[in-house]
Amino acid sequence: MTDLDVSGTTFGVIVGSEPAPWAGPDEAPLESRSNGTDPATAVIAGPTRVAPPLVTPPLMTPPLMTLPNRATSRTRSRRLPRSVERLAGVAALFLAWELASRAGWISPDILAGPSTVLTAGADLIRSGVLIESLWASLQRVLWGMAIGIPLGALLALASGLSRIGDNLVDANVQMLRFVPIIALQPLLVVWLGVGETVKVSLIVLGVAFPIYVNTSSAMKSLDPRYLELAEVVGLNRFQLIRRVVLPGSLAGFLVGLRLATAIAWLLLVFAEQINATSGIGYLMTRAQLFFQTDLIVVGLITYAALGLLSDGLVRTLERVLLRWQPGR
Repeated sequence: MTDLDVSGTTFGVIVGSEPAPWAGPDEAPLESRSNGTDPATAVIAGPTRVAPPLVTPPLMTPPLMTLPNRATSRTRSRRLPRSVERLAGVAALFLAWELASRAGWISPDILAGPSTVLTAGADLIRSGVLIESLWASLQRVLWGMAIGIPLGALLALASGLSRIGDNLVDANVQMLRFVPIIALQPLLVVWLGVGETVKVSLIVLGVAFPIYVNTSSAMKSLDPRYLELAEVVGLNRFQLIRRVVLPGSLAGFLVGLRLATAIAWLLLVFAEQINATSGIGYLMTRAQLFFQTDLIVVGLITYAALGLLSDGLVRTLERVLLRWQPGR
């Protein structure tokens, strides 16, 4: 567009047929006169309109980061580790227990104080009674897990690898699983007597069920694409089990192992009450006859420590064997 000055008035001359970009919706930027003027050289009557200046919106600047001051850094550096903070609640509980015992609010015949329990435990360690009882209980648990874990795993393999095995094994195991193991104690005593065999058998049953349930469930939930890939690669039956089934069901097996260790220590308490002459349960039963609550609490703390230790070992085993999984 060029400007044409005629008798002191400025007119805009449009060269071309496109409208001016600043023309409003109600104004025709290019108005042909009725006298047949060519639209390409039409003259707009009126002064030239100037495009309004572009208004750039203000940039949204992010807020400045607040740097930690010296007081904040000092507070963070003084913060205790999470494990220590969690133990604070336990320490507060034992402190309240000790204060209540010393104040006479809790009778020693009902529950001995922590200091009395600590003294009784130290005496048992010095005399060797606690170590002998601990070793006897540990042997029963180890034998029960050494038999129960392979038994549960083999049943899971038989149920998960074939439809016939699933029909023969799964229904029977699920039926027995809902029977309380403690309810089987009288029948096992009739069958096996009151020796060590019945004690270990209770632990075997308690260990085998969680191993079977979790391993079998993991095997049945394997991705079918893995099995199709094994067929394409040409794996035989043994290679399929070793390279696909076992690694795929390992996570479920370890979950069952954690549950099995907890159940093993739980059943040990009942097993050692069947005509036992050694073990932590026997020590607690003898203390019950003489109302020695301090020895009973020592036995309970020993059970809890052994359970936490075994669970920690299984968790460590999980991190080692499942390090290929994301998030491990």
